[in-house]
Amino acid sequence: MRDNAIMQPECPSHASDLLRDFSIEITARDHDKVSLLRGRIPDRTPVSITFLPGEDFDSRVLAACRVREAGFTPVPHISARRLGSANELDSFLAALTDKASVDRVFVVAGDIAEPAGPFHDALAVIRSGALARHGIVEVGIAGYPEGHPEISRAALDRALVDKLEALQMAGQRGWIATQFSFDADPVLRWLEALRMHTAVPVRIGVAGPASIRALLRFASRCGVGVSAKVMAKYGLSLTQLLGSAGPGGLIEELTERLKPGVHGDVRLHFYPFGGLEKTAEWIADFGGKQGTP
Repeated sequence: MRDNAIMQPECPSHASDLLRDFSIEITARDHDKVSLLRGRIPDRTPVSITFLPGEDFDSRVLAACRVREAGFTPVPHISARRLGSANELDSFLAALTDKASVDRVFVVAGDIAEPAGPFHDALAVIRSGALARHGIVEVGIAGYPEGHPEISRAALDRALVDKLEALQMAGQRGWIATQFSFDADPVLRWLEALRMHTAVPVRIGVAGPASIRALLRFASRCGVGVSAKVMAKYGLSLTQLLGSAGPGGLIEELTERLKPGVHGDVRLHFYPFGGLEKTAEWIADFGGKQGTP
C-alpha cells in the first residue's frame, strides 16, 4: 500500500500553509457562478463538481467546462450507484475529457439504496478500467473521520484500503477527501490511524461560512458530530441558532496540532454551505490575514 505514497516533505506549520492548494466544491447548477471565483481563489485551484440527483450529464459537463475556462481545475464527481450502465459511464468520461480536458475525478458510491446499474460502489467503478481508458490519472475517494451513519467502521476501513490498492494496480494516483467536521480531535485520530496504511494526500473537509441553522442541518444529514461540547469548541451554541459561523478556529487548531511525521500530507477541502461567493470571499479574507500569497 505505501508504494502508492505521495507524501510531501513538509506539513503545514502555519494557517497560511494549510490554505495553500486547497480545493472547493460546487454543484452543476453553479456553472454560471464559477466566474465569481476569479480573483478570490488561486488559478488552477481544484474545483469539485458534485453528482446530484436532478442534474443531467450535460449540465455536469457544462460545469466542468466553465471551471476549466475560468482557469481552475475541474474535478467531476462520479456517483457509482446513480450510473445506469457502463455505457453511461463511458459517455460521461468521454465528454468530460474531450470538452473540459478532465484528467482527475472523485468517485463515490452514492446515497441511493439500490444501484441504478452495474456499479454497486466506487470500487466497482475503479476496477472497471473505464477511468484509465479515458486518461484519468488522479482519482479521489471519500474518507469519514467520524464514520458513516449506515456503514461500520471496519467496512469503511476495508473499502478505503481496497480502493487505494485498486488505484495502485491501475497506475493511477489517489487522494482522499473527507466529510466535513467541526472537531479536530476525530480528524487527527483518523489521520494517525490512516498513516499506518497509506501516505496518499488527504484533503480535510471544512464547512465554509454559513448560518448556524444551515450548518446544523447539513451536519445532521451527514452524520457529523454536533454535541454541545463540540459546537462550543467550534464557536457555536446549540441554544443560539441566529447568526453565522466560519471554520477559522478549526483551521487554526488543525494547523497547531498537525505533525508531519504523524499525519502526513494534509490540505483543505471547502464545502460552501453558505454560498460559493461567500466561501471564496472568506477564504481570501482569512488567507490575507494569515499572509497567504
